[in-house]
Amino acid sequence: MDLRDQLKNLFPEHKETADPEIETSNIWLQEDTLICKYEKRKGKPITIIEGYTGATSDFKILAKEIKKMLSVGGSFKQDKIIIQGDYRDKIMDMLKEKGFKVKRVGG
Repeated sequence: MDLRDQLKNLFPEHKETADPEIETSNIWLQEDTLICKYEKRKGKPITIIEGYTGATSDFKILAKEIKKMLSVGGSFKQDKIIIQGDYRDKIMDMLKEKGFKVKRVGG
């Protein structure tokens, strides 16, 4: 008998909730499309996401989630998310799953 079964026996009315390690964010979804574009700076590829009209703190949270999902570096500067590498397809899929409208620009 594992710990979960023991807890169910001790507290039969308790209902399990989602895993607390999985973070559910409450980011404001906008009607306008986000622009996901590709550039090269100093010979290295980067992906830029811009066009968010919500709160800056929400956009920073979104940047953190993208970097964590892709396990890459990046930054948030001048209302743009800059991700190291060409990850347009993966980022666009992730943003579409969250409910954003995304437009691919460049290349």
